[in-house]
Amino acid sequence: MSIIPILYEDDCVKMIDQRLLPTQEVWLEYRDYRSVAEAIVTMVIRGAPAIGIAAAYGAALGAREIEASDFSDFTRKFQPICEELAATRPTAVNLFWALDRMKDCACSHQFLPLPDLKHRLLQEAHEIAREDLAMNEAMGKHGATLFPEEGTILTHCNAGALATGGYGTALGVVRAAVEMGKKIAVYADETRPFNQGSRLTAWELQRDAIPVTLICDNMAGALMAKGEIDGVIVGADRIAANGDVANKIGTYTVAVLAREHNIPFYVAVPTSTIDLSLADGSQIPIEERAEREVTHTGDIQLAPSGIAVRNPAFDVTPNRLVTAIITEKGVVQGDYANGLKALFD
Repeated sequence: MSIIPILYEDDCVKMIDQRLLPTQEVWLEYRDYRSVAEAIVTMVIRGAPAIGIAAAYGAALGAREIEASDFSDFTRKFQPICEELAATRPTAVNLFWALDRMKDCACSHQFLPLPDLKHRLLQEAHEIAREDLAMNEAMGKHGATLFPEEGTILTHCNAGALATGGYGTALGVVRAAVEMGKKIAVYADETRPFNQGSRLTAWELQRDAIPVTLICDNMAGALMAKGEIDGVIVGADRIAANGDVANKIGTYTVAVLAREHNIPFYVAVPTSTIDLSLADGSQIPIEERAEREVTHTGDIQLAPSGIAVRNPAFDVTPNRLVTAIITEKGVVQGDYANGLKALFD
């Protein structure tokens, strides 16, 4: 069973500190929304679906502390809580989707007594977490049919259980294929500069006894040229209406290499990651993170002091490089504009 990285127990949110993996498995407790927001910013928790779940629980914790005379007063105090959580990371659309659900839930139950409204918001956060796990399992079953009976799949970053409510998106497809009896092994890109592949993907696949081999980011092309990679699967933080995919920096490079070597490039996401309000990937906001993530590993300095640094956290892969988008509702190929829209119809 894959790990569940975020739980609600004992009236608090508990998260495994993903910054310390793979050498330490430490769980942290959060009892207020500001600390949850900080956990998202500092990447205690990361991955678009998991960020959405964390934000929902953060909103529920914030609502718990509100004293209000009526629903209008409650809304006036609840809105800035949601805004603070929304400001944590700009690229992952699941964050905004989850907070919109929490606000819609509050409006739908505005006539409840305040204690009951707060309880209903917590139940909505629980439901978001449960739905994510179910979506990942359904996504896995749809995507596993695309994999060969035996082969090696490359993945970039971590789109596994740690990035979701459990099971995973891209790694959920891998897990489902293995459960079907397919002999699937994985190459995991290290995914500089935050090393989600080497620290997280390798850890959770090894933990689940799925064959995994770690490679540096610049090795993928050489292995493709030697015929050692049969497919690529990644997750995403946001997909535009035309099928352009925003995912961890370096994904675009992998997609170009896959196209050059005639290797299928799959993207696995819940429908909550699809943003039909954006026409194409040029409209997706790209988060730029701290220079220190590039110049240091922990306390070890890797670059000259004062050097200029760029650290975009994501890039956009154009839809023409995507073989298929796998969702909990099925697989979309070819005409992404109409195919993605049909998922919501």
